[in-house]
Amino acid sequence: MVLETWFEVSSSFALDVETKHIRRPAFGRDASWLLSAEIVAILLAFIGQIILTRNLLASDYGWFILAIDVYATIFLVTDLGLPTLLARDGPKDPSVIGQAIKKIYSMQLCAFVVFLIIALVVQPLDWFEQRDSVWIVSLCIAISFIHIASYSPRAGLRAMGYANHEAYSKVIERGCIVLGYFLLASKGVTTVEWYAAAFLFGGLVSVLYALFILHIFLRGVSTHSQISVLGEEWYDTKTLFFSALPFAITLSILPYVIRIEKFLVAYATNVEIMAVFHVAQLAWLAGLVVPTALRSAMLPVLGQDRGIVELQHQSMNSCLSICFGLLPIGLYGGQCIVAIFAPLAFPQQYFDGTLGANAINLFSVLLLGWSMTLLSTPTYTLLQTDLNPWKFTIFIAAVTSTSFILGWILIVELGSSSRSVLYLGSLAATLSALFLYLYSVTLSGSWQWVMQRKEEWVFALVCTSFIVLGFVGNSLIWLFGLPLFLFIPQALRAMRSTLS
Repeated sequence: MVLETWFEVSSSFALDVETKHIRRPAFGRDASWLLSAEIVAILLAFIGQIILTRNLLASDYGWFILAIDVYATIFLVTDLGLPTLLARDGPKDPSVIGQAIKKIYSMQLCAFVVFLIIALVVQPLDWFEQRDSVWIVSLCIAISFIHIASYSPRAGLRAMGYANHEAYSKVIERGCIVLGYFLLASKGVTTVEWYAAAFLFGGLVSVLYALFILHIFLRGVSTHSQISVLGEEWYDTKTLFFSALPFAITLSILPYVIRIEKFLVAYATNVEIMAVFHVAQLAWLAGLVVPTALRSAMLPVLGQDRGIVELQHQSMNSCLSICFGLLPIGLYGGQCIVAIFAPLAFPQQYFDGTLGANAINLFSVLLLGWSMTLLSTPTYTLLQTDLNPWKFTIFIAAVTSTSFILGWILIVELGSSSRSVLYLGSLAATLSALFLYLYSVTLSGSWQWVMQRKEEWVFALVCTSFIVLGFVGNSLIWLFGLPLFLFIPQALRAMRSTLS
Protein backbone atom coordinates (compact mmCIF):
# COMPACT_ATOMS: atom_id res chain seq x y z
CA MET A 1 0.00 0.00 0.00
CA VAL A 2 2.78 2.45 0.92
CA LEU A 3 4.74 1.65 -2.25
CA GLU A 4 1.65 1.98 -4.47
CA THR A 5 0.78 5.34 -2.89
CA TRP A 6 4.34 6.54 -3.50
CA PHE A 7 4.17 5.53 -7.15
CA GLU A 8 0.85 7.38 -7.58
CA VAL A 9 2.20 10.56 -6.01
CA SER A 10 5.48 10.52 -7.92
CA SER A 11 3.79 9.82 -11.26
CA SER A 12 2.50 13.39 -11.43
CA PHE A 13 6.11 14.59 -11.52
CA ALA A 14 7.51 11.88 -13.76
CA LEU A 15 8.87 12.44 -17.25
CA ASP A 16 8.07 10.29 -20.27
CA VAL A 17 10.86 7.78 -20.80
CA GLU A 18 10.98 5.56 -23.85
CA THR A 19 11.87 1.89 -23.76
CA LYS A 20 15.09 2.62 -25.63
CA HIS A 21 16.37 4.46 -22.57
CA ILE A 22 16.74 1.19 -20.70
CA ARG A 23 20.40 0.34 -20.98
CA ARG A 24 22.33 -2.85 -20.42
CA PRO A 25 24.67 -3.16 -17.43
CA ALA A 26 28.30 -2.48 -18.35
CA PHE A 27 31.06 -3.31 -15.90
CA GLY A 28 33.47 -0.46 -16.62
CA ARG A 29 30.83 2.25 -16.84
CA ASP A 30 28.90 1.08 -13.78
CA ALA A 31 32.03 0.45 -11.73
CA SER A 32 33.25 3.97 -12.53
CA TRP A 33 30.03 5.51 -11.24
CA LEU A 34 29.84 3.37 -8.13
CA LEU A 35 33.51 3.84 -7.27
CA SER A 36 33.23 7.60 -7.70
CA ALA A 37 30.16 7.68 -5.48
CA GLU A 38 31.85 5.58 -2.83
CA ILE A 39 34.88 7.87 -2.78
CA VAL A 40 32.65 10.90 -2.23
CA ALA A 41 30.64 8.98 0.37
CA ILE A 42 33.85 8.02 2.15
CA LEU A 43 34.93 11.64 2.41
CA LEU A 44 31.52 12.63 3.72
CA ALA A 45 31.53 9.71 6.15
CA PHE A 46 34.88 10.83 7.56
CA ILE A 47 33.54 14.32 8.03
CA GLY A 48 30.56 12.85 9.83
CA GLN A 49 32.73 10.73 12.11
CA ILE A 50 34.91 13.73 12.89
CA ILE A 51 31.83 15.70 13.94
CA LEU A 52 30.66 12.80 16.11
CA THR A 53 34.00 12.26 17.86
CA ARG A 54 34.34 15.97 18.60
CA ASN A 55 30.83 16.39 19.96
CA LEU A 56 30.27 13.13 21.82
CA LEU A 57 32.14 11.57 24.71
CA ALA A 58 34.21 8.50 23.78
CA SER A 59 31.78 6.32 25.75
CA ASP A 60 28.73 7.83 24.01
CA TYR A 61 30.40 7.61 20.61
CA GLY A 62 31.35 3.96 21.17
CA TRP A 63 27.85 3.18 22.40
CA PHE A 64 26.26 4.84 19.35
CA ILE A 65 28.45 2.87 16.94
CA LEU A 66 27.83 -0.38 18.81
CA ALA A 67 24.04 0.14 18.84
CA ILE A 68 23.91 0.81 15.09
CA ASP A 69 26.12 -2.18 14.30
CA VAL A 70 24.17 -4.55 16.54
CA TYR A 71 20.75 -3.72 15.12
CA ALA A 72 22.00 -3.48 11.53
CA THR A 73 23.42 -6.97 11.97
CA ILE A 74 20.17 -8.36 13.37
CA PHE A 75 17.85 -6.87 10.77
CA LEU A 76 20.02 -7.41 7.71
CA VAL A 77 18.56 -10.91 7.40
CA THR A 78 15.18 -9.29 6.55
CA ASP A 79 16.77 -8.35 3.22
CA LEU A 80 15.96 -12.02 2.41
CA GLY A 81 18.59 -12.00 -0.34
CA LEU A 82 16.00 -10.65 -2.79
CA PRO A 83 17.83 -7.50 -4.00
CA THR A 84 20.78 -9.74 -4.93
CA LEU A 85 18.48 -11.86 -7.10
CA LEU A 86 17.02 -8.69 -8.63
CA ALA A 87 20.46 -7.35 -9.55
CA ARG A 88 21.39 -10.72 -11.02
CA ASP A 89 18.16 -11.44 -12.94
CA GLY A 90 16.82 -7.93 -13.61
CA PRO A 91 18.75 -7.42 -16.88
CA LYS A 92 16.70 -10.27 -18.45
CA ASP A 93 13.66 -7.97 -18.66
CA PRO A 94 14.02 -4.58 -16.92
CA SER A 95 10.37 -3.73 -17.66
CA VAL A 96 9.15 -5.97 -14.80
CA ILE A 97 11.53 -4.55 -12.19
CA GLY A 98 8.75 -2.44 -10.69
CA GLN A 99 6.63 -5.55 -10.17
CA ALA A 100 9.61 -7.32 -8.64
CA ILE A 101 10.25 -4.54 -6.13
CA LYS A 102 6.62 -4.56 -4.98
CA LYS A 103 6.84 -8.30 -4.34
CA ILE A 104 10.19 -7.90 -2.58
CA TYR A 105 8.88 -5.16 -0.30
CA SER A 106 5.84 -7.17 0.74
CA MET A 107 8.03 -10.16 1.67
CA GLN A 108 10.62 -8.02 3.46
CA LEU A 109 7.98 -6.21 5.52
CA CYS A 110 6.63 -9.50 6.87
CA ALA A 111 10.15 -10.62 7.79
CA PHE A 112 10.91 -7.29 9.45
CA VAL A 113 7.86 -7.54 11.72
CA VAL A 114 8.98 -10.98 12.89
CA PHE A 115 12.52 -9.86 13.69
CA LEU A 116 11.27 -6.67 15.30
CA ILE A 117 9.37 -8.73 17.85
CA ILE A 118 12.44 -10.91 18.43
CA ALA A 119 14.71 -7.87 18.91
CA LEU A 120 12.33 -6.24 21.38
CA VAL A 121 12.15 -9.42 23.43
CA VAL A 122 15.86 -10.29 23.35
CA GLN A 123 17.26 -6.74 23.89
CA PRO A 124 20.69 -7.49 22.33
CA LEU A 125 22.43 -4.42 23.80
CA ASP A 126 22.12 -6.07 27.22
CA TRP A 127 24.71 -8.62 26.07
CA PHE A 128 27.31 -5.86 26.06
CA GLU A 129 26.12 -4.52 29.42
CA GLN A 130 25.18 -1.21 27.82
CA ARG A 131 22.53 1.10 29.20
CA ASP A 132 19.18 0.83 27.46
CA SER A 133 17.44 3.78 25.81
CA VAL A 134 14.03 3.53 24.17
CA TRP A 135 14.83 6.36 21.76
CA ILE A 136 18.22 5.10 20.60
CA VAL A 137 16.88 1.56 20.18
CA SER A 138 13.88 2.81 18.19
CA LEU A 139 16.02 5.02 15.97
CA CYS A 140 18.59 2.28 15.29
CA ILE A 141 15.80 -0.14 14.35
CA ALA A 142 14.30 2.48 12.00
CA ILE A 143 17.74 3.10 10.46
CA SER A 144 18.08 -0.63 9.79
CA PHE A 145 14.64 -0.72 8.16
CA ILE A 146 15.42 2.24 5.88
CA HIS A 147 18.73 0.74 4.80
CA ILE A 148 17.06 -2.54 3.86
CA ALA A 149 14.42 -0.60 1.92
CA SER A 150 17.13 1.14 -0.15
CA TYR A 151 18.70 -2.05 -1.51
CA SER A 152 15.92 -3.08 -3.93
CA PRO A 153 15.45 0.20 -5.86
CA ARG A 154 19.22 0.61 -6.06
CA ALA A 155 19.58 -2.94 -7.40
CA GLY A 156 16.78 -2.20 -9.88
CA LEU A 157 18.50 0.90 -11.17
CA ARG A 158 21.76 -1.01 -11.58
CA ALA A 159 20.01 -3.86 -13.42
CA MET A 160 18.52 -1.28 -15.84
CA GLY A 161 21.97 0.12 -16.57
CA TYR A 162 21.53 3.22 -14.42
CA ALA A 163 24.16 2.67 -11.78
CA ASN A 164 24.78 6.42 -11.98
CA HIS A 165 21.49 7.05 -10.16
CA GLU A 166 22.34 4.38 -7.60
CA ALA A 167 25.55 6.34 -7.09
CA TYR A 168 23.62 9.59 -6.68
CA SER A 169 21.38 8.02 -4.04
CA LYS A 170 24.38 6.98 -1.97
CA VAL A 171 25.93 10.44 -2.11
CA ILE A 172 22.59 12.06 -1.27
CA GLU A 173 22.21 9.80 1.76
CA ARG A 174 25.64 10.56 3.17
CA GLY A 175 25.36 14.25 2.35
CA CYS A 176 22.09 14.61 4.24
CA ILE A 177 23.53 12.76 7.23
CA VAL A 178 26.61 15.00 7.40
CA LEU A 179 24.48 18.10 6.96
CA GLY A 180 22.32 16.97 9.86
CA TYR A 181 25.38 16.32 12.02
CA PHE A 182 26.80 19.75 11.17
CA LEU A 183 23.59 21.56 12.06
CA LEU A 184 23.34 19.71 15.36
CA ALA A 185 26.99 20.41 16.20
CA SER A 186 26.59 24.10 15.35
CA LYS A 187 23.78 24.23 17.91
CA GLY A 188 25.97 22.61 20.54
CA VAL A 189 23.93 19.38 20.67
CA THR A 190 25.72 16.54 22.48
CA THR A 191 22.84 14.08 22.77
CA VAL A 192 23.31 10.79 20.90
CA GLU A 193 19.63 10.42 19.97
CA TRP A 194 19.63 13.60 17.85
CA TYR A 195 22.58 12.39 15.79
CA ALA A 196 20.83 9.04 15.28
CA ALA A 197 17.79 10.97 14.01
CA ALA A 198 20.01 12.75 11.46
CA PHE A 199 21.31 9.36 10.34
CA LEU A 200 17.73 8.18 9.83
CA PHE A 201 16.80 11.32 7.87
CA GLY A 202 19.63 10.79 5.37
CA GLY A 203 18.58 7.19 4.74
CA LEU A 204 14.94 8.17 4.22
CA VAL A 205 15.79 10.85 1.64
CA SER A 206 17.97 8.36 -0.24
CA VAL A 207 15.21 5.73 -0.45
CA LEU A 208 12.65 8.23 -1.71
CA TYR A 209 15.08 9.48 -4.37
CA ALA A 210 15.86 5.95 -5.62
CA LEU A 211 12.16 5.03 -5.80
CA PHE A 212 11.25 8.24 -7.59
CA ILE A 213 13.97 7.89 -10.23
CA LEU A 214 13.16 4.22 -10.76
CA HIS A 215 9.52 5.11 -11.33
CA ILE A 216 10.53 7.76 -13.89
CA PHE A 217 12.49 5.21 -15.93
CA LEU A 218 9.74 2.59 -15.74
CA ARG A 219 6.82 4.92 -16.39
CA GLY A 220 7.23 4.99 -20.16
CA VAL A 221 8.01 1.30 -20.47
CA SER A 222 5.04 -0.73 -21.64
CA THR A 223 5.08 -4.45 -20.94
CA HIS A 224 2.69 -7.34 -20.77
CA SER A 225 5.34 -9.60 -19.26
CA GLN A 226 4.86 -11.42 -16.01
CA ILE A 227 7.46 -11.27 -13.28
CA SER A 228 8.30 -14.92 -13.99
CA VAL A 229 10.13 -13.74 -17.13
CA LEU A 230 13.09 -13.05 -14.82
CA GLY A 231 13.54 -16.78 -14.28
CA GLU A 232 11.98 -19.83 -12.71
CA GLU A 233 12.88 -18.49 -9.26
CA TRP A 234 10.28 -15.72 -9.68
CA TYR A 235 7.23 -17.91 -10.46
CA ASP A 236 5.61 -17.49 -7.05
CA THR A 237 6.36 -16.20 -3.56
CA LYS A 238 7.27 -19.61 -2.13
CA THR A 239 9.65 -20.42 -4.97
CA LEU A 240 11.20 -16.97 -4.76
CA PHE A 241 11.70 -17.25 -1.01
CA PHE A 242 13.49 -20.60 -1.22
CA SER A 243 15.53 -19.50 -4.24
CA ALA A 244 16.75 -16.46 -2.31
CA LEU A 245 17.21 -18.40 0.94
CA PRO A 246 20.93 -19.08 0.37
CA PHE A 247 21.52 -15.33 -0.09
CA ALA A 248 19.30 -14.54 2.92
CA ILE A 249 21.29 -16.87 5.15
CA THR A 250 24.48 -15.41 3.72
CA LEU A 251 23.37 -11.86 4.46
CA SER A 252 22.48 -12.80 8.03
CA ILE A 253 26.05 -14.01 8.48
CA LEU A 254 27.94 -11.49 6.31
CA PRO A 255 27.91 -8.54 8.76
CA TYR A 256 29.88 -10.53 11.28
CA VAL A 257 32.77 -10.91 8.84
CA ILE A 258 33.73 -7.24 9.28
CA ARG A 259 32.27 -6.73 12.76
CA ILE A 260 33.40 -9.82 14.67
CA GLU A 261 36.69 -8.29 15.75
CA LYS A 262 34.97 -5.08 16.86
CA PHE A 263 32.41 -7.00 18.93
CA LEU A 264 35.13 -9.17 20.48
CA VAL A 265 37.23 -6.12 21.36
CA ALA A 266 34.18 -4.60 23.08
CA TYR A 267 33.54 -7.90 24.87
CA ALA A 268 37.16 -8.26 26.02
CA THR A 269 37.59 -4.61 27.10
CA ASN A 270 34.99 -1.83 26.91
CA VAL A 271 33.36 0.55 24.44
CA GLU A 272 36.06 3.22 24.89
CA ILE A 273 38.76 0.80 23.71
CA MET A 274 36.45 -0.43 20.97
CA ALA A 275 36.11 3.20 19.79
CA VAL A 276 39.87 3.24 19.04
CA PHE A 277 39.53 0.07 17.00
CA HIS A 278 36.54 1.60 15.20
CA VAL A 279 38.51 4.74 14.27
CA ALA A 280 41.29 2.52 12.88
CA GLN A 281 38.69 0.51 10.99
CA LEU A 282 37.05 3.61 9.52
CA ALA A 283 39.71 4.06 6.85
CA TRP A 284 39.92 0.30 6.33
CA LEU A 285 36.15 0.00 5.93
CA ALA A 286 36.23 3.03 3.66
CA GLY A 287 38.75 1.19 1.50
CA LEU A 288 36.49 -1.87 1.41
CA VAL A 289 33.89 0.07 -0.54
CA VAL A 290 36.20 -0.27 -3.55
CA PRO A 291 35.82 -4.08 -3.85
CA THR A 292 32.17 -3.69 -2.85
CA ALA A 293 31.53 -1.28 -5.72
CA LEU A 294 33.38 -3.55 -8.15
CA ARG A 295 31.30 -6.54 -7.01
CA SER A 296 28.09 -4.54 -7.40
CA ALA A 297 29.01 -3.62 -10.96
CA MET A 298 30.15 -7.15 -11.83
CA LEU A 299 27.11 -8.99 -10.47
CA PRO A 300 24.65 -8.09 -13.29
CA VAL A 301 27.39 -8.64 -15.88
CA LEU A 302 28.32 -12.12 -14.65
CA GLY A 303 24.62 -12.82 -14.08
CA GLN A 304 23.98 -12.33 -17.80
CA ASP A 305 26.59 -15.02 -18.57
CA ARG A 306 25.66 -17.58 -15.90
CA GLY A 307 26.99 -20.98 -16.92
CA ILE A 308 29.14 -19.58 -19.75
CA VAL A 309 32.60 -19.95 -18.22
CA GLU A 310 34.56 -18.36 -21.07
CA LEU A 311 32.55 -15.13 -21.02
CA GLN A 312 32.64 -14.95 -17.23
CA HIS A 313 36.40 -15.38 -17.21
CA GLN A 314 36.77 -12.51 -19.67
CA SER A 315 34.91 -10.20 -17.31
CA MET A 316 36.85 -11.54 -14.34
CA ASN A 317 40.17 -10.85 -16.06
CA SER A 318 39.15 -7.25 -16.72
CA CYS A 319 38.14 -6.89 -13.09
CA LEU A 320 41.39 -8.44 -11.85
CA SER A 321 43.45 -6.04 -13.98
CA ILE A 322 41.58 -3.13 -12.41
CA CYS A 323 42.14 -4.59 -8.93
CA PHE A 324 45.89 -4.89 -9.55
CA GLY A 325 45.97 -1.25 -10.65
CA LEU A 326 44.05 -0.11 -7.56
CA LEU A 327 46.43 -1.87 -5.15
CA PRO A 328 49.23 0.74 -5.03
CA ILE A 329 46.73 3.60 -5.00
CA GLY A 330 44.87 2.13 -2.05
CA LEU A 331 47.96 1.09 -0.08
CA TYR A 332 50.05 4.24 -0.44
CA GLY A 333 47.14 6.64 -0.68
CA GLY A 334 45.34 5.15 2.29
CA GLN A 335 48.41 5.23 4.52
CA CYS A 336 49.22 8.83 3.59
CA ILE A 337 45.69 10.06 4.15
CA VAL A 338 45.36 8.34 7.52
CA ALA A 339 48.83 9.27 8.78
CA ILE A 340 48.51 12.94 7.80
CA PHE A 341 44.86 13.80 8.22
CA ALA A 342 43.47 11.44 10.87
CA PRO A 343 45.39 13.06 13.78
CA LEU A 344 44.21 16.47 12.60
CA ALA A 345 40.60 15.36 12.34
CA PHE A 346 40.02 13.11 15.33
CA PRO A 347 40.68 13.81 19.04
CA GLN A 348 44.21 13.08 20.22
CA GLN A 349 43.09 10.32 22.59
CA TYR A 350 42.74 7.97 19.62
CA PHE A 351 46.42 8.37 18.69
CA ASP A 352 48.42 9.05 21.87
CA GLY A 353 48.02 5.57 23.34
CA THR A 354 45.94 6.64 26.34
CA LEU A 355 43.21 4.26 25.17
CA GLY A 356 45.59 1.41 24.42
CA ALA A 357 47.10 1.99 20.98
CA ASN A 358 47.61 4.37 18.08
CA ALA A 359 44.78 4.03 15.54
CA ILE A 360 47.20 4.73 12.66
CA ASN A 361 49.36 1.73 13.55
CA LEU A 362 46.28 -0.47 13.76
CA PHE A 363 45.24 0.69 10.31
CA SER A 364 48.64 -0.28 8.88
CA VAL A 365 48.11 -3.84 10.09
CA LEU A 366 44.69 -3.90 8.42
CA LEU A 367 46.07 -2.88 5.02
CA LEU A 368 47.08 -6.42 4.07
CA GLY A 369 43.54 -7.56 4.79
CA TRP A 370 42.21 -4.84 2.49
CA SER A 371 44.53 -6.02 -0.28
CA MET A 372 43.33 -9.63 -0.03
CA THR A 373 39.69 -8.54 -0.01
CA LEU A 374 40.25 -6.44 -3.13
CA LEU A 375 42.00 -9.26 -4.98
CA SER A 376 39.19 -11.70 -4.12
CA THR A 377 36.62 -9.53 -5.93
CA PRO A 378 36.36 -11.60 -9.16
CA THR A 379 36.04 -14.98 -7.45
CA TYR A 380 33.77 -13.62 -4.71
CA THR A 381 31.33 -12.31 -7.34
CA LEU A 382 31.57 -15.50 -9.39
CA LEU A 383 30.34 -17.40 -6.34
CA GLN A 384 27.33 -15.08 -6.11
CA THR A 385 26.29 -16.04 -9.65
CA ASP A 386 27.03 -19.77 -9.33
CA LEU A 387 24.24 -22.04 -10.53
CA ASN A 388 24.31 -23.52 -7.03
CA PRO A 389 23.70 -20.49 -4.75
CA TRP A 390 24.37 -22.55 -1.62
CA LYS A 391 28.07 -22.42 -2.48
CA PHE A 392 28.07 -18.74 -1.63
CA THR A 393 26.35 -19.47 1.68
CA ILE A 394 28.95 -22.11 2.52
CA PHE A 395 31.66 -19.61 1.60
CA ILE A 396 30.37 -16.88 3.92
CA ALA A 397 29.71 -19.38 6.72
CA ALA A 398 33.29 -20.65 6.42
CA VAL A 399 34.73 -17.13 6.46
CA THR A 400 32.63 -16.10 9.46
CA SER A 401 33.48 -19.25 11.42
CA THR A 402 37.17 -18.76 10.71
CA SER A 403 36.94 -15.09 11.71
CA PHE A 404 35.26 -15.95 15.00
CA ILE A 405 37.75 -18.69 15.87
CA LEU A 406 40.74 -16.50 15.01
CA GLY A 407 39.23 -13.52 16.84
CA TRP A 408 38.38 -15.49 19.98
CA ILE A 409 41.85 -17.05 20.19
CA LEU A 410 43.79 -13.87 19.44
CA ILE A 411 41.61 -11.24 21.13
CA VAL A 412 39.89 -12.97 24.03
CA GLU A 413 42.35 -15.73 24.90
CA LEU A 414 45.71 -14.12 24.07
CA GLY A 415 44.90 -10.45 24.64
CA SER A 416 46.41 -9.50 28.00
CA SER A 417 46.04 -5.71 27.84
CA SER A 418 44.14 -3.05 25.96
CA ARG A 419 47.11 -2.57 23.65
CA SER A 420 47.51 -6.26 22.83
CA VAL A 421 43.77 -6.70 22.33
CA LEU A 422 43.71 -3.89 19.76
CA TYR A 423 46.72 -5.13 17.80
CA LEU A 424 45.59 -8.75 17.89
CA GLY A 425 42.15 -7.61 16.73
CA SER A 426 43.74 -5.97 13.69
CA LEU A 427 45.78 -9.11 13.01
CA ALA A 428 42.66 -11.28 13.29
CA ALA A 429 40.82 -9.10 10.76
CA THR A 430 43.74 -9.35 8.32
CA LEU A 431 44.02 -13.13 8.63
CA SER A 432 40.26 -13.43 8.10
CA ALA A 433 40.60 -11.53 4.82
CA LEU A 434 43.35 -13.94 3.73
CA PHE A 435 41.05 -16.90 4.34
CA LEU A 436 38.25 -15.08 2.50
CA TYR A 437 40.47 -14.98 -0.57
CA LEU A 438 41.48 -18.64 -0.30
CA TYR A 439 37.91 -19.84 0.26
CA SER A 440 36.54 -17.79 -2.66
CA VAL A 441 39.09 -19.18 -5.11
CA THR A 442 38.61 -22.76 -3.90
CA LEU A 443 34.79 -22.82 -3.79
CA SER A 444 34.44 -21.05 -7.15
CA GLY A 445 36.81 -23.58 -8.74
CA SER A 446 39.08 -20.78 -9.95
CA TRP A 447 42.57 -22.07 -9.16
CA GLN A 448 43.18 -22.77 -12.85
CA TRP A 449 42.04 -19.23 -13.69
CA VAL A 450 44.41 -17.86 -11.02
CA MET A 451 47.33 -19.90 -12.36
CA GLN A 452 46.87 -18.42 -15.84
CA ARG A 453 48.20 -15.14 -14.42
CA LYS A 454 50.38 -16.58 -11.65
CA GLU A 455 53.35 -14.31 -12.38
CA GLU A 456 51.19 -11.22 -11.84
CA TRP A 457 49.73 -12.70 -8.67
CA VAL A 458 53.14 -13.43 -7.18
CA PHE A 459 54.47 -10.01 -8.16
CA ALA A 460 51.44 -8.26 -6.62
CA LEU A 461 51.53 -10.25 -3.36
CA VAL A 462 55.28 -9.81 -2.85
CA CYS A 463 55.12 -6.04 -3.43
CA THR A 464 52.09 -5.72 -1.17
CA SER A 465 53.88 -7.59 1.61
CA PHE A 466 56.86 -5.23 1.39
CA ILE A 467 54.57 -2.19 1.59
CA VAL A 468 52.64 -3.42 4.63
CA LEU A 469 55.76 -4.59 6.48
CA GLY A 470 57.37 -1.22 5.86
CA PHE A 471 54.38 0.70 7.19
CA VAL A 472 53.94 -1.53 10.25
CA GLY A 473 57.65 -1.50 11.11
CA ASN A 474 58.19 2.19 10.21
CA SER A 475 60.99 1.19 7.82
CA LEU A 476 61.83 1.99 4.21
CA ILE A 477 61.00 -1.55 3.08
CA TRP A 478 57.83 -0.06 1.59
CA LEU A 479 60.00 1.32 -1.24
CA PHE A 480 60.26 -2.22 -2.66
CA GLY A 481 56.52 -2.09 -3.28
CA LEU A 482 56.71 0.85 -5.70
CA PRO A 483 56.80 -1.43 -8.78
CA LEU A 484 53.11 -2.08 -8.12
CA PHE A 485 52.41 1.16 -9.97
CA LEU A 486 53.38 -0.71 -13.18
CA PHE A 487 49.91 -2.29 -13.04
CA ILE A 488 48.12 1.03 -13.53
CA PRO A 489 48.39 1.24 -17.38
CA GLN A 490 46.98 -2.29 -17.62
CA ALA A 491 44.13 -1.31 -15.29
CA LEU A 492 43.31 1.76 -17.41
CA ARG A 493 43.18 -0.35 -20.57
CA ALA A 494 40.84 -2.80 -18.86
CA MET A 495 38.61 0.03 -17.66
CA ARG A 496 38.43 1.64 -21.12
CA SER A 497 37.60 -1.71 -22.74
CA THR A 498 34.53 -2.10 -20.51
CA LEU A 499 33.18 1.47 -20.57
CA SER A 500 30.48 0.70 -23.14
